[in-house]
Amino acid sequence: MKETPLSNCERRFLLRAIEEKKRLDGRQTFDYRNIRISFGTDYGCCIVELGKTRVLGQVSCELVSPKLNRATEGILFFNLELSQMAAPAFEPGRQSDLLVKLNRLLERCLRNSKCIDTESLCVVAGEKVWQIRVDLHLLNHDGNIIDAASIAAIVALCHFRRPDVSVQGEEVTLYTPEERDPVPLSIHHMPICVSFAFFQQGTYLLVDPNEREERVMDGLLVIAMNKHRELCTIQSSGGIMLLKDQVFRCSKIAGVKVAEITELIQKALENDQRVRKEGGKFGFAESIANQRITAFKMEKAPIDTSNIEEKAEEIIAEAEPPPEIGDGIENSWGDLEDSEKEEDDDDAVILDDTKMDTGEVSDIGSQGAPIVLSDSEEEEMIILEPEKNPKKIRAQPSADQKGPSKGQGKRRKKKRTAN
Repeated sequence: MKETPLSNCERRFLLRAIEEKKRLDGRQTFDYRNIRISFGTDYGCCIVELGKTRVLGQVSCELVSPKLNRATEGILFFNLELSQMAAPAFEPGRQSDLLVKLNRLLERCLRNSKCIDTESLCVVAGEKVWQIRVDLHLLNHDGNIIDAASIAAIVALCHFRRPDVSVQGEEVTLYTPEERDPVPLSIHHMPICVSFAFFQQGTYLLVDPNEREERVMDGLLVIAMNKHRELCTIQSSGGIMLLKDQVFRCSKIAGVKVAEITELIQKALENDQRVRKEGGKFGFAESIANQRITAFKMEKAPIDTSNIEEKAEEIIAEAEPPPEIGDGIENSWGDLEDSEKEEDDDDAVILDDTKMDTGEVSDIGSQGAPIVLSDSEEEEMIILEPEKNPKKIRAQPSADQKGPSKGQGKRRKKKRTAN
């Protein structure tokens, strides 16, 4: 299913608002949408919300054989899926050009930047290494998928814990979380993508474009950077020509945004770790805001119980006293009987009228007048009138029923004369 195209009026309205440095959601030109991070019950599972764009990240691991040319390094694998639940324009089971471009950009941002120490994932050189798989699912699409996906991937990797292993000779022992605490991954830095949208051949610039702004933009610049202002990757699409000053300006803005997002990620990870150590409740169910339809509980409201007796006495004093036993109440049965009598009288009158109508009809019918059939409920009347001059129809005898022939008549005459 193809996406619904924007009308010319919507396109002109968006471009006019961008020229006036206004956005539909009230943000300024260089403002990011609100970022919200929530973790699941298992390690390595998280949901990142960038405005209304939501991405689910899940990290898994398994022991596999290493690559031949990299016998002492683990394997990193990234997979981004665009489901129809996110937007009806995404087709299942088919890799679109957008999906291929996003997957390649994620691999360049996270794997080629060496943000994870892959040598620490080696168990037995040339035989057993850890393969880390990062699956990203787009739950809702409202623009800027790559930024939300990069944040979800690095948060899930930071939150993930792999099982502990021990090697004795050629025997590799894998321990469960109950036997030994899982081991976190060795992460050097956190690269994060920041997207810049250009309009009217680079004249106007916006940070974190939403879905409607992406439809009318002329080009897109994605810069991946860490909090140390180290450039991890850069990609320009759309076919626009950018000046050197514009790229430098975008890199400075990206450095500020990456520092803010990194601080937010670290705070979210610390809060989740503290809750798990204290034995509190955690998971997606606890991250749902209260006082919603999907909430499982509501906060308890405090009740003031200090002056209950005084308030109860005031309410009783202001209320009307109840009737005492034996006072009696007015009888209402008589009124009901009168109403019933009135209904019976009305029924009797209706029955008399119907009898008179039927009597008149029978009299008229006996005198040879037209018969009238009436229905008192629907007030419809049918008149059956007899024909005034009925025509007398004589049946003509057929050939078999015709009178005797001439020969038979003569014979009869002869018999009569003889007699």
